[in-house]
Amino acid sequence: MSVETVSSVLFASLRVTTPLLLAALAGLISQRVNLLNIALDGLMLFGAFAAVVFGALFGNTWLGLLLAMLLSTLITLLFAVVVIEFKANLIVAGLAVNILATGLTSYLLVVLFDARGAYSPEGLESLPRIALPGIDSIPVVGEILSGHGVLVYVSWLMVLVVAFMLYRTPLGIHMRSVGEHLEASETAGIPVKRVQYIALLLGGALAGLAGAQLSVGNLTLFTDNMINGRGFIALAAVFFGAARPGLTAIGCFIFGMFEILQFRLQTATSIPAQLPQMLPYLIVVVVLTGINLQKRRRKVVKAE
Repeated sequence: MSVETVSSVLFASLRVTTPLLLAALAGLISQRVNLLNIALDGLMLFGAFAAVVFGALFGNTWLGLLLAMLLSTLITLLFAVVVIEFKANLIVAGLAVNILATGLTSYLLVVLFDARGAYSPEGLESLPRIALPGIDSIPVVGEILSGHGVLVYVSWLMVLVVAFMLYRTPLGIHMRSVGEHLEASETAGIPVKRVQYIALLLGGALAGLAGAQLSVGNLTLFTDNMINGRGFIALAAVFFGAARPGLTAIGCFIFGMFEILQFRLQTATSIPAQLPQMLPYLIVVVVLTGINLQKRRRKVVKAE
């Protein structure tokens, strides 16, 4: 494999990793307060839809991006009320959000824009790409790291922000306390419900940002069900990284790289297209199985 091929694969992997990473950080924050956010797929879809629709409506992609985050946060608020206040089942409530997003966005495409399956408004610009000064001129390194869309860099910056929040702020300490022992946190006077609301709402904003990356990060296009299970892959990355920002980011990059490799396999070999398409999901299954076996092994060792 040539250096140019490796560079192009890594460059594309960083781009594909971005929505996974933003969604995984959303799932990670929720996981830290003991709430498994199954609704990531739906929240990302709402964000992708809003970024295109509002960006085209107001003629400003940045405004579309902000409104995408706002819409996903509002949907998350509804999800949070149902789960926290009414004690609804997390899995059922999350799947309900996913189904609502799939059906509602498809319906609105037809009703509002007379578009079936896809909507690409004229005049809407994608988010700008950034050439990193000093780095873009370095051979190979510049080809990999420079020239990405702005959210690619934002996503990796958010890894540091989330890590700082979790381990260096009172809010983060409260989140970790709630996730590790909810009853003890209540006894210690930590406002558990408030912390859970904050965690879910922060995750909602990040999920909206993840969806917007897919629709306006590189293109200006919304298609039905364009998230295609990325929210669940993001959750797999959270489990891969044991809900730690750094390890979760590595997991997202691995999944993103395998997604690019399956595209390469489809175009470069005579292998049936269905087999490479299975690759990212097969890797998820293998990783989660390995994690589960490792946990069981640790329990056996402790028992002995």
